Amino acid sequence: MLTSIWNNIFYKPLLNSLAFLVSVIPGADIGLAVVILTILVKIVLFPLSQKSIESQAKMKLLEPELNKIKESGLSKEEQAKKTMELYRETKTNPFSGCLLILIQLPILFALYRVFFNGSGFNFDLLYPFVHLPETISMTFLGLDLQNKVVLIVLAVITGITQFFQFYYMPKNENISGDKNSFQANLAKSMNVNMKYIMPLFIAFIAYSTNGAIALYLITSNIFVTLQQIYFSKKEVK
Repeated sequence: MLTSIWNNIFYKPLLNSLAFLVSVIPGADIGLAVVILTILVKIVLFPLSQKSIESQAKMKLLEPELNKIKESGLSKEEQAKKTMELYRETKTNPFSGCLLILIQLPILFALYRVFFNGSGFNFDLLYPFVHLPETISMTFLGLDLQNKVVLIVLAVITGITQFFQFYYMPKNENISGDKNSFQANLAKSMNVNMKYIMPLFIAFIAYSTNGAIALYLITSNIFVTLQQIYFSKKEVK
């Protein structure tokens, strides 16, 4: 039941959107169709993702105050009360960022599945008005997406763009309390993993799947990075 709903609401519309783009793009360039569809989906999700970024930034700004409450020596009940008062005063919902991300996940998973199959379109899932060309070009602006060298280059670019996406994420650089505490060391360890290990992992995924997935990840990373830069400049103003 849930699978059927997910297919009809998310997967089939995105699959048909990709097929339509392939049919109208000169040369049936699958890579260009992937980039365009990724950008279109990101534009549709922009309001939600922007609110998610704003929520993350707001929570980061509140971390020093939250740490003060934890270190105040108050009972657990009093700490919870003070924390809720802080959220009310600053009009912050600690769960809003997570909820916004969860709303986007079904769409992003469907998009990933569409691109994972590359040019392997299931004609039974296509709408009657969508007509694919007889030959689909597994290229992006003339580059063969099935070529190993091209895939390696795309995987490296995927890792680099993932690094910059994390680099521009809203972060709190002022961690109060003991800098050598377990919490501080854990935060440092997670930052290192996200900054250096995650890009390598994402690059490996891009190389292990196909060129369409690599292009999707690169386009998505660049879009989110630009969005985060835009938000940072907006906050400064």
